[in-house]
Amino acid sequence: MEGYVSPWMNEDLAIFRDQVRRFFEREMVPHVEKWRKQHRVDREAWLKAGEAGILCASIPEEYGGAGGTLAYEAVIAEEAARTGVGSGFGAGNGVHSAICAHYILAYGTEEQKQRWLPKMASGEMICAVAMTEPGTGSDLQAVRTIARREGDDYLISGQKTFITNGQNADLVIVVAKTDREAAAHGISLIVVEVNDAPGFRRGRNLEKIGMADQDTSELFFDDVRVPAQNVLGGAEGQGFMQLMQQLGWERVSCALGAVVCMEMAVKETVKYTKERKAFGKPIIHFQNTQFKLAECKTAAVAARIFIDNVMVRQLDGTLDPITSAMVKWWCTEQNSKVVDECLQLHGGYGYMMEYPIARMWTDTRVQKIFAGTNEIMKMIIGRTL
Repeated sequence: MEGYVSPWMNEDLAIFRDQVRRFFEREMVPHVEKWRKQHRVDREAWLKAGEAGILCASIPEEYGGAGGTLAYEAVIAEEAARTGVGSGFGAGNGVHSAICAHYILAYGTEEQKQRWLPKMASGEMICAVAMTEPGTGSDLQAVRTIARREGDDYLISGQKTFITNGQNADLVIVVAKTDREAAAHGISLIVVEVNDAPGFRRGRNLEKIGMADQDTSELFFDDVRVPAQNVLGGAEGQGFMQLMQQLGWERVSCALGAVVCMEMAVKETVKYTKERKAFGKPIIHFQNTQFKLAECKTAAVAARIFIDNVMVRQLDGTLDPITSAMVKWWCTEQNSKVVDECLQLHGGYGYMMEYPIARMWTDTRVQKIFAGTNEIMKMIIGRTL
């Protein structure tokens, strides 16, 4: 859509977008191959991002952030995807700045906000949220990690898996049962400063089929002692409600990444098909190529209009959980289809990791799983019918 500008953009965001793009191209793109091989973004990159005002951009200045809205996080996510750092730093920062920091901002006590947010904004502390456990998946009420009260402390025991930023994290927001008999009302979020926590252990940096530059880990808690004052919000039993209220934005940001990926896939494939020749002419001149690209372009444009409408509603506070579930499942589903079609048009070269479309294909698949599987999204929608 040449000349199209998203309705949630403004002049300040456009200036910020240019700054973010230049920062990524200068400070991060040259290191992506190294990060992919080591399966982790260097700590130095996080510190540089903090200096550049990219971490916690939507957190108020009084807590060390840049004072922007979630639109600033959307711009960062989009530029991370466009420059090729989205599966590593982009995904990690999405969890750190757009999710974890907002748990603390929304529910933390004043002492908790002053204690953690400035260090998260500077990059001194990297944050993760530990929800998923072996065997629980999207069923958060079934978590088996226990936080047992002992005097002025909690003792946390349990295992978490698929944790983004797990290897780098200094701060982990742990979803735990503080009352095993109370179902959803027995869940609390407890913030653990893991670098000084006996009984805490990082497991493997998990091998994934995509997102090679993102650390994703198992975490183990063996009677990890945490002060009771680290319960997010200062009172136990509020964790499930806190999770549900914040998951909407996580799903919107997931859809946003999917839309940018679609747009990039179409752009890369149009370029490739204009250069690649078969039977004496560029393959874009074949009707099948034109029809497939027409379908992909239409899906990308429709998804862009959908996500922009959702972003406007997210920013003005009118977005409902059903629509956030809709945009998450539909955009990620369309993205998988578009990227797969675009890879096919690359032929054998599409299967080679040196081509951007191959990385898009491997990185894209997980979008239909994280932030709640697309099957869960359809259940949420279906219950309202």
